[in-house]
Amino acid sequence: MRSLRQFDLNLLLVFEALMRERHVTRAAERLYLSQPALSHSLKRLRESLDDPLFIRTEKGMQPTPRAQALQPVVQQALALLREGLAPPALFSPANSTRRFTLATTDYFEEVMYPTFLSQLLAYAPGISFSIELITQEVLSEGLEQRQVDMVVGLDSQSVLPSGVIQTPWMDEELVCLAASHNERVGEALDIAQFARETHVELADISGLLPSNIDSCLAQHGLTRRVISKNLNYIAAARVVALTEAIMTLPRQMAERFVTMLPVRLVEPPKELPSLKMTLIQHGLYANDPANVWLYQVLTEFANEFRR
Repeated sequence: MRSLRQFDLNLLLVFEALMRERHVTRAAERLYLSQPALSHSLKRLRESLDDPLFIRTEKGMQPTPRAQALQPVVQQALALLREGLAPPALFSPANSTRRFTLATTDYFEEVMYPTFLSQLLAYAPGISFSIELITQEVLSEGLEQRQVDMVVGLDSQSVLPSGVIQTPWMDEELVCLAASHNERVGEALDIAQFARETHVELADISGLLPSNIDSCLAQHGLTRRVISKNLNYIAAARVVALTEAIMTLPRQMAERFVTMLPVRLVEPPKELPSLKMTLIQHGLYANDPANVWLYQVLTEFANEFRR
């Protein structure tokens, strides 16, 4: 016999069909081949295995002892191949006890996550989530090592490591927040006054997120002074409530602080870009059924949330 490297594995299907049908024409029909094509394949199979394999008798084609010995081996090999090549089973949220890990922003965790989780639990009661901060390590190692399943809400301007897949997810309007006692700031800001004010902003612990606000100001020859960089929105909003600084944040987050703190909404300069949030996963697992499902439900949730 030739080495496996030289052996045409398609001939195993021919062998299987002939063992089952014991008839060239019927075997050809089973494989959707012409009779001459199957006869040619049988010839190659005999040459490769150095055995006639099937002999015509008064009872039809009968397998040789070599063919009979090969049958269980070929059946097992083809069964394993069929099993391995079959599409993966669909993810069943109703029966799963999977714990997903999401690395997210404060905005997603505060504004969207509680509703998102409550909706999922209605039809996937065994599923649970862990929430982590978005860090450099999450993006460079956590996704690849599957310590984190998906990064939710990071701005699209982020510079990302190779191997990850970033897709648009949801846009959100930005507004400014000012203290109720702040008389320097009216109901709206033009870009020049916006740059003159002192600012509070979130610290970028991922190290990958350029400041869209500073980039926008730079395009107009302006800069700003940031007096405080905070790790979360609520701490930043409290600083705003007690100072004359302003902060820029997603509208729905800002509206929550208006009901909690002595602060008010201020319309930002029209030049400021919106927040363009994304979903990020590693290419290694993008086709995994559980990841496909998670991506789908997050996308559907964002579509409903925008309405």
